[in-house]
Amino acid sequence: MAGKIDARLTELGIALPDAPAPAANYVPFVRAGDLVFISGQISSGPDGLITGRLGDSLDVAAGAAAARRCGLAILAQLRAACGGDLDRVVRIVKLTGFVNSTPDFTDQPKVVNGCSDLMVEIFGEAGRHARAAVSAPALPLGVAVEIEAVAEIR
Repeated sequence: MAGKIDARLTELGIALPDAPAPAANYVPFVRAGDLVFISGQISSGPDGLITGRLGDSLDVAAGAAAARRCGLAILAQLRAACGGDLDRVVRIVKLTGFVNSTPDFTDQPKVVNGCSDLMVEIFGEAGRHARAAVSAPALPLGVAVEIEAVAEIR
């Protein structure tokens, strides 16, 4: 039987991707006590990587959409960490977002909102989290956004 969070995903018309495999010498998540640390998830969609720089080839709306895709990958990793049961998530504790942007671009928080808003849409108050949104002059494979997460599970 599907849980509350799976029902919420269905209600929102959201299908989670498969949890992405690591691209280097690291694991996709580590559980330490009741916390799950999810490695940085890069912006990728059904057609491949979402690349570009905010303030140059991408606008805030495109950046927020890329951050939302990072959020979907985070949720896929979190589902794997919870043995398939997202109802085990107590809360999203923290997101750290890295935005590939030009030196004069200052709307990193608006970009990372694409992921933050998704967490609140799905988990409600338990999706509200601490956060950092920072600029980076380049990200792996030229992606637009990378986001890592910490969640508390039971």
